[in-house]
Amino acid sequence: MNIKEKFSNLQEKLEKNVWGFIPMLALVLSIGGIVEIVPLFYIDSTIEKLTKEEDSIRPYTALELEGRDVYIREGCYLCHSQMIRPFRDEKERYGHYSLAAESKFDHPFQWGSKRTGPDLARVGGKYSDDWHRRHLIDPQSVVPESVMPKYAFLEKSIIDDTMTVKKMKGLSHVGVPYTEDDFNGAVEEVKGKSELDALVAYLQVLGTMVKFEEGKDYRE
Repeated sequence: MNIKEKFSNLQEKLEKNVWGFIPMLALVLSIGGIVEIVPLFYIDSTIEKLTKEEDSIRPYTALELEGRDVYIREGCYLCHSQMIRPFRDEKERYGHYSLAAESKFDHPFQWGSKRTGPDLARVGGKYSDDWHRRHLIDPQSVVPESVMPKYAFLEKSIIDDTMTVKKMKGLSHVGVPYTEDDFNGAVEEVKGKSELDALVAYLQVLGTMVKFEEGKDYRE
């Protein structure tokens, strides 16, 4: 019996025996995962190095962080990705392709692939605060063809400022470089603000931390 026949027999036995198939499947997936993930920790270009002084990937402010939590809680990521691929059609529509460095303080990141609505990776500064507020309260009033639900209730929902510092300290334990000054000023920053205020603040910071140079490949 040659090697090909031996493997064929082994495959047939595993496919007919679920208790043998499960550990074999787990082993194969584990090896595949290790082969793809482990090298990322040793490749210098996994997270791009930004050298310009005006480029500053910083942690979210207290208000932006609260807005991000609202974004996640309301399932905005189910219709909006935050990941522009390095293809011409994507760059022409949304802007420069996304960098891993831009999401290094995101836990969890919001890349996604679902685009019922447009990608939001570069939405910061594209519209005014007032536009965002009107769009969130009544999307069809500014984009008639929109299928987005209304989020008017966010305007009356006040942020729970007792949780803000706890959230920031939790993130600091996984590497987000918040400082004591950040913690001390957090409550004052969000006190009395609505969830709508926070969500607008979050949307307005997306894609604004890197000043991209035309033609530069940040993956080098």
